[in-house]
Amino acid sequence: MNMYKKITLSALAISAQFWSAQQTSQEKLNPVVQNIVNEANNNSQLENLAFELLDVIGPRLVGSPAMKQANDWAVEKYKGWGIDAQNQQFGEWASWQRGITQVEMTSPRVKSLESMQLAWSPATKKAIDAEVVILPKVNNPSEFTEWLKGIKGKFVLMAQYQRSGRPDYQLKEFATPELYEKFKAQRDKDAEDFRTLIKNTGYDNNTLPEALEKAGAAGIAISNWTGIMGANRIFGAKTKNIPMIDIAVEDYGMLYRLALNGKKPTIKVNAQSKNLGTAKSFNTIARIEGKEKPNEYVILSAHFDSWDGAQGATDNGTGTITMMEAARILKKYYPNNKRTIIIGHWGSEEQGLNGSRAFVMDNPEIIKNTQAAFNQDNGTGRVVNIQGQGFVDSYDYLTRWMTALPKNVGKHIETSFPGMPGGGGSDHASFVAAGVPGISLSSLNWGYFGYTWHTNRDTYDKIMFDEVKNNVIAAAVMAYMASEEPELVSRQKRTMPAGQSWPEVKEPKRKGTN
Repeated sequence: MNMYKKITLSALAISAQFWSAQQTSQEKLNPVVQNIVNEANNNSQLENLAFELLDVIGPRLVGSPAMKQANDWAVEKYKGWGIDAQNQQFGEWASWQRGITQVEMTSPRVKSLESMQLAWSPATKKAIDAEVVILPKVNNPSEFTEWLKGIKGKFVLMAQYQRSGRPDYQLKEFATPELYEKFKAQRDKDAEDFRTLIKNTGYDNNTLPEALEKAGAAGIAISNWTGIMGANRIFGAKTKNIPMIDIAVEDYGMLYRLALNGKKPTIKVNAQSKNLGTAKSFNTIARIEGKEKPNEYVILSAHFDSWDGAQGATDNGTGTITMMEAARILKKYYPNNKRTIIIGHWGSEEQGLNGSRAFVMDNPEIIKNTQAAFNQDNGTGRVVNIQGQGFVDSYDYLTRWMTALPKNVGKHIETSFPGMPGGGGSDHASFVAAGVPGISLSSLNWGYFGYTWHTNRDTYDKIMFDEVKNNVIAAAVMAYMASEEPELVSRQKRTMPAGQSWPEVKEPKRKGTN
């Protein structure tokens, strides 16, 4: 490229940047909204909040000491910003604290295995040395009962064997169309064969661990692979006395092949954890009292708990810090908030929306007078979808509130009205069931469902902070506009399609084991 072209292109680039900046500066924003935007972009506290919550405290399994540590941390943060906050107990849960998981193959060769005990797994009193066996192909429960007689002292592989740890998108990119279709068909057949295998035992994936435990197995291993390289989902153990662990798909496959071919692999398992009895479970509730209508409310909502295979960064660390940062900014730049702004950090969402359901049940006067509840949960991406959750007049007020959003935030958001009421999935559904416009600020997934949702890869480094800043602005501006609305908006519900009904308010689970 010659020098003339370089100078010309550079001049064009500078001109384009200037024009873009000029356009942004010329956008006429409400003064409060402009302050929100400036603070979110120029004085963001998101990275520090994420560091303290995710790196220092870590995952927040319901009932765990880390969950209570997180509750207390949030209260202190809010108080430091001049916002009243407290932890409100809504139940209790089995308290379990994760320790180390060390798994090594000791025969036919030595290799450290990538593994993790499942939540609430019993610990090993001392390291277990055991032969690894696989589930047999049986025709009926009687044959399986006979096989159970020989597993005492052995570690049982209980998950489907995967022929390849390559994700589907990679196979699609590099394989010939014929090979890709062949491989897809084989994967489908393997999945069906495994379902048949489990069915023929007379158990299912929830009851089989108990049967293996009763038969004297030394432990159980699964590989709950998501289909993405390196990502396994980590849920709860189904055993009471023996360890239940997850092993990476590559190492699990190796053990499976060795056992299948008669090599009798052995592993040494040291899984440490503490069963701490029962712990109280809390919602952390912050309040910025309204100055004109203090007994009417706008709610900012995000669940605080997580599974503990990683740090719970995108589920739901990002939603948590979004709402905390939005509250900090509103406190600073919206001092005369018309309605009371409540920030709800819900506990035990992962076990069935328990914290938000408890709040709805326990606070009827707040629910009666809530303008809207804005909930953010699903990942680190910018908000790209808002729907009316089945409220007939949602088009009127939501689009009015959205007109205050900066163009670079609002332009990404698709809307649908009146939509259908959310029956579950996240905490907005608890409010929708009670007749409150519970609005899900649904985000672009950034590979959320395959990569980070409930997996061992849901870590700090997966957060895209510029996207989260976008969501802080969206949440804060929507809360501001809902608070400024002259009257409470209509709650008229749509006519539901034939055979469907509006979701019912459900009792939360207030006592749990796992």
